Amino acid sequence: MTSKKRIARGSIGTAVGVVALGAVATYDLVQKKKAVLRNYPVIGHARYLLNKIRPQIQQYFIERDWDGRPFSRTTRDVIYARSKGEKGEEAFGTLTNVSREGGEWLMHSMVPLEPPVEPPRVTVGGPDCTQPYDMAMLSVSAMSFGSLSGSAIRALNSGAAKGGFAHDTGEGGLTDYHRGGGGDLIWEIGTGYFGTRTAYGDFDPDQFAGKASDPQIKCVSLKLSQGAKPGLGGVLPGPKVTEEIAQIRGVPDAPSKSGRRS
Repeated sequence: MTSKKRIARGSIGTAVGVVALGAVATYDLVQKKKAVLRNYPVIGHARYLLNKIRPQIQQYFIERDWDGRPFSRTTRDVIYARSKGEKGEEAFGTLTNVSREGGEWLMHSMVPLEPPVEPPRVTVGGPDCTQPYDMAMLSVSAMSFGSLSGSAIRALNSGAAKGGFAHDTGEGGLTDYHRGGGGDLIWEIGTGYFGTRTAYGDFDPDQFAGKASDPQIKCVSLKLSQGAKPGLGGVLPGPKVTEEIAQIRGVPDAPSKSGRRS
């Protein structure tokens, strides 16, 4: 009796499976979106399954340690290890071709080297420049007043003064907050001419000459286009344009735009 029940259950299971496969095959034959399934009903689904797991197959079974873009598996392993507080370095060589063009590595020194008394610098200004500037390798990148508060701007400039490097004002204009810390300044002028513009939005050479003569300003950076925001430029919404910001930038209390100029 028990054997008969097992046979009956097996027959029912087989019948259900056959019906299910038949339904799938029928659907594959009548659908018109995928030619593979119409030509190879049921078994054609294996193609889509393999295609779905292709990235995993590539990553775990095919990809070599130095393959992968933009970061190879070797680089990713180092990142994973360091994120967990583990050592990511390995002794006795590397699989990376450090001799290739553009390859980078650290050469061992037979004896300790004395650190330089002064950090390395780059001279900005050619032979015709009357006031060349020896710029540090690192500086405070461009962040405008308005996007940052006056306290933040003053703190950044104070840090630049203590560290002996330059502070880029950003294109939002030159302010007393930038001068407050006594650090060297890179005055950035963008397409909005903020802080050196006429009432009509044109460049004002007299304002520029007066501010550029400040000995704290070591360089003038010109942003010729808004490459990171093509066609639109940066926008400081009207509600954020306070009376102080409007006065510094030379714009009315309205959305302050720094768009593209032809």
